[in-house]
Amino acid sequence: MEGKLVNIEGKLAVITGGASGLGRATAEMIIANGGKVAILDLNEDLAKATASDLGDAKAYQVNVTDDESVSSAINQIAEDFGAIHINVNCAGIGAASRTVGREGALDIAKFNFIVQVNLIGTFSVLSKCAAIMQVNEPEGEALERGVVINTASVAAFDGQIGQAAYSASKAGVSGMTLPIARDLSRQGVRICTIAPGIFNTPMMAGAPDQVRDPLIDMVQYPKRLGLPPEFASLSQQIVENPYLNGETIRLDGAIRMAPK
Repeated sequence: MEGKLVNIEGKLAVITGGASGLGRATAEMIIANGGKVAILDLNEDLAKATASDLGDAKAYQVNVTDDESVSSAINQIAEDFGAIHINVNCAGIGAASRTVGREGALDIAKFNFIVQVNLIGTFSVLSKCAAIMQVNEPEGEALERGVVINTASVAAFDGQIGQAAYSASKAGVSGMTLPIARDLSRQGVRICTIAPGIFNTPMMAGAPDQVRDPLIDMVQYPKRLGLPPEFASLSQQIVENPYLNGETIRLDGAIRMAPK
């Protein structure tokens, strides 16, 4: 066999959180390989600006915690592009709150919101994308119809103090990967999850040195923040390699998070 086993060229990728950071880097990779991108983001202006910058892209304002908003966007994308082949879920939030703090027990609404965005929002998007993917023309010896890439975090495995909600949400993303791979096997749709370490995204770029430096110290090698194109590169490999399925892959420079 020669070259790529699954081609990105001509494919449509739905990317949540696609207006910045890991999502934007992945959108750039898709377009560089001849694909097209539907950028889903809560920030409509930023999504439109990103789509304009990238070229073969269209922006859709979506609130992943609102199932009607997700359904409307996915149906519109299918109508606009005719098919969905790839879904990369990068939309997510993080907030640090101890289980019991100065104000007492953690407000359950804060815990619930993080889970709603990171876990339930991810499932809402991927399930609706997969329902569209299943009617695609089968491709290759595996008769593949689509691929989903979710974003967890190393916090799913070694969350820090104050990350109970965030870690739970990301552990859920990792934990549902294999069952979803089994669920979607009859549809010919694969799924993998990337668990990034500390990446140089806009959120981290704005952090002070006293926050960034201890995190970099926990990275074994290379001793730096991860780069969004490295996330995009792994996403490309997942799309192009049809035997990658049902797996969570750490992308973290061998970091193991200390308690704080």
